[in-house]
Amino acid sequence: MTLDRRKFLKASLAGSAAMVIGGCNAASSKSGQGPATAKGGDLSAKAKLNISFQEGTAPGTTLNEKLDFMEEHGVVGFEPHGKPMLERLQEMKDALKGRNIKVSAVCAGFDGFILSTDPEIRKKCRDTMEKLIVAAGELASVGVIIVPAFNSQTPVMPHTQETRDFLCGQFDEMGDFAQQHGTTVIFEPLNRKEAFYLRQVADAASICRDINNPGVKCMGDFWHMTSEENCDMAAFLSAGEYLQHVHIASRKRRSMPGEDGEADNYVNGFKGLKMMGYDKYVSFECGAQGDRSVVAPAALELLRKQWEEA
Repeated sequence: MTLDRRKFLKASLAGSAAMVIGGCNAASSKSGQGPATAKGGDLSAKAKLNISFQEGTAPGTTLNEKLDFMEEHGVVGFEPHGKPMLERLQEMKDALKGRNIKVSAVCAGFDGFILSTDPEIRKKCRDTMEKLIVAAGELASVGVIIVPAFNSQTPVMPHTQETRDFLCGQFDEMGDFAQQHGTTVIFEPLNRKEAFYLRQVADAASICRDINNPGVKCMGDFWHMTSEENCDMAAFLSAGEYLQHVHIASRKRRSMPGEDGEADNYVNGFKGLKMMGYDKYVSFECGAQGDRSVVAPAALELLRKQWEEA
């Protein structure tokens, strides 16, 4: 058979253009034909929207009042910040006892940073992370969230292969320690205004893959993803088995979902989570423009509606 090179190139370019133009929207319309079904099973049947609140999300003056509100509105996860958790570990255990609420992730709380050029600052990060990991294990948390370096933290290692190799080595050790305590460490990508290193979910997942340790996972945050990702669905799918946690907020002001109107659309990302069979937590990390007793229930209603649409 004679190959017409001109026709071949024309057809190839047309196909590539269609993929680019279709992009994220094209993938959205084929939610039943993604990676989940390609493996021979429909993972979407496993997917579940488990909503989690950080302590400051719910109205109330005490932890018990906040947890009462969460139970009343079907919130099943609680995400404590690391430092208060260490100081109030028994209080949190007592408050959660007998409730239908589990600890989701632990939000940071470590001192120092792992990519510091100063060995003492790195040691401070490792030492405080170990305390957080032990406490997270006691609370049966899914993991402790960590950022390798914020923009404000200096002096910092350069963005090189050697730095990546160093990071992998450090987190392999932390992952082993986390597994010993029944939990994980979770990379959180941030937007470029907050962190130069690790800005996309796929970047975090690729580091997890290279480390290849079940104690090292990653997460996605809809707020940061708004700035850094072209497609929520693709970002989550890129993480695959390494996706351990999700943060959510409104997409303009980082307030309650829904407080930024039509901008607060999470259907595309939820489609990706469903395709993956994601059944961990989607946790509120946000402020509020209005009365929390009003805007929090409205946000919950919005997310549940969009999850059904996905």
